[in-house]
Formats: sequence, structure tokens, C-alpha cells
Amino acid sequence: MGRPRVRGPGPPLRRHQDDGGTGVRAIEITEPGGPEVLRLAERQAPVPGAGEILIAVHAAGVNRPDALQRAGAYAPPPGASDLPGLECAGVVAEVGAGVTRWRVGDPVCALLPGGGYAEYAVTPEAHALPIPGDLTMAEAAALCETFFTVWSNVFDRGGLRAGESFLVHGGSSGIGTTAIQLAALRGARVFATAGSPEKCAACRDLGAEVAINYRDEDFVAVVKEATGGEGVNLILDMVGGDYIPRGIRALAPDGRMVMIAFLGGAKVEVNFALVMTKRLTLTGSTLRPRSIEEKARIAEALGREVWPHLASGRIAPVMDRVFPLEDAAAAHARMESSAHVGKIVLSVV
Repeated sequence: MGRPRVRGPGPPLRRHQDDGGTGVRAIEITEPGGPEVLRLAERQAPVPGAGEILIAVHAAGVNRPDALQRAGAYAPPPGASDLPGLECAGVVAEVGAGVTRWRVGDPVCALLPGGGYAEYAVTPEAHALPIPGDLTMAEAAALCETFFTVWSNVFDRGGLRAGESFLVHGGSSGIGTTAIQLAALRGARVFATAGSPEKCAACRDLGAEVAINYRDEDFVAVVKEATGGEGVNLILDMVGGDYIPRGIRALAPDGRMVMIAFLGGAKVEVNFALVMTKRLTLTGSTLRPRSIEEKARIAEALGREVWPHLASGRIAPVMDRVFPLEDAAAAHARMESSAHVGKIVLSVV
């Protein structure tokens, strides 16, 4: 990957061939299942519609929703590619009718409706952002899915303000490492859970005041002690299961919990008397099904509030490992092992 980040538009486009040839490399989900069902194939390159750009993909981020889609538990929205991949970085190769923000040759990173595990992908022009500073393509490919998710859930939905306390579960994940940095950047007191001393140390290095090893510590007790019995103002929960009732106990009065995933299960028993007496707000969201306009508003806020800090180096994506496109199965296996710290990326060029 390396610098400079712009290397030309990408492999030649081949479309509508009489001999039935396909065109560009892509990773397909051959059937619902484990990482082994991901296979390298050839596809026709997508065609950008009105208001869309075609990106020659240099690198693509790997995320938990990709694994859910692979397992048959997270279908693409209507009209989206059936290929996995919700974020990428690359170069604009074509523009659809009415596109005004980008020109062919512009380097971009982008949120995708799907299709990132391929040499070309299409997305609405408003869902792309310039590559900040001197980030490599691999680093830029690690930005959009996590930063869009964290911004929309921690700040838009969760309303985190300077001076408040914030707990993120899975602090060493791509979402967690992003949430720690953004919350600390905006003046919050940050707590994080992680599964080893090394991962806890990584959380503290990123700005967490307190990192809790969930294997041998009770996050409710640690949070209560550190806040003088009050609890935290906001929790970002991607675990679910028994973390939900425990999180309710860990919240301060008027606290908020935002749920974005349920790795530990979505169905739990909750004492809503505590929700009432503490005046708590329980909410959550998913990113992929949201409208083009909603995602465009998130992109605009990130470009204004966050991208300058990425360009200056004040915050940065935390990178775990880069795999070649054809090793997508190994990338998924690493993600599902939870051994990683930060983002896993596929190198396409």
C-alpha cells in the first residue's frame, strides 16, 4: 500500500463482452457459512447511476456486518451489491449523471452499500470523503464504516458532551478504538472494556482513563467506584446479552445506552423499574439500512468535525493487519477470533 496514495485508476474495465467474459476480481459468498465460503471470482464492474461514483478500489475494510452477511444473518438492502464490503479507499474511475463533488482521478474513501470486496465499487457521491492528510489507502479504507457508526451513535444519538463519562465495550475493536479517540478528543472521560492486559493497555494509550479487563473484573463495580457511585452518562454497547441489564446498573441517573450489535444475544430480561427510576434512555441503530440522505448528513458532519483531526494526525485509525483480497477468508477468521486490535483491511491493488 504505502505512499504516495494515488496510483492510477485501477485495472482496466471490461463490460458487456460478447464472449461472456466477466471483468474484475471480487470476493463472493458462495453459500451461508464460515469464512471458508468466501471465494475469489470475476464479476462485471458495476455501472454508476445518477448521483453515484465508481471507485477503483485499492483497499477495503473488514467489519462484523460482513461476517454476519457471510453467515446469512444480514441481507443486503434492496438494490445493493450481494458482495460483502461496506467501506473502501481508492480512486474515482467514473462518475454518474449529475455528479458534482468528484472528478475522475480523485482519491477518496467511502461508505458503501455493499460490494467493497472487489476491484470496483459504486456509492452515492455524498458518501465519499477526501482521504485525510497523508494516510495510506489501507489506513483510509479503515475509516468510514467505524467513524460513521461511532459519530451517529455516540454523538448524534447518544448526545455525548464534553465533561461527561463514557463507557465503550469492545474497546480494542475497530469501533472501540475509534470511539475512545473521538470521545477523548471531544472532552469526555472515557472508560473501556477489553479482554486482555495488552488490549487494556492499547485502550489506555488511545485515551481511555480506565480500561477494564472483562475476564477478571466487573465493569459495573469498576465504573461505580471510579465515579463515586454515580455511574457513567453514556454506554456504547455492541455485546448485548447480560451486558444490557448490567449496563443499566452502571448508568448514572439520566444516562443513555446505545446498542449497535448483540454478539452476546439480543433477548434478555430487563428490570424496567431501574430505567424509570433512573430516567434512562435505551436506544440503538444500524447504519446500512439508513437512507442516502441520512448517511450524507453523517458524512458532512465528519468532514467538518473529524476529518481535520485525522489530517493533522491528532487521531488515526488503529490498524491490525492487511490481507490480500484473495485471503478474505483468513481476514474473517482473524476478526472472528477477536485476537485483533483495531481494523483489518483487504489490499485490492
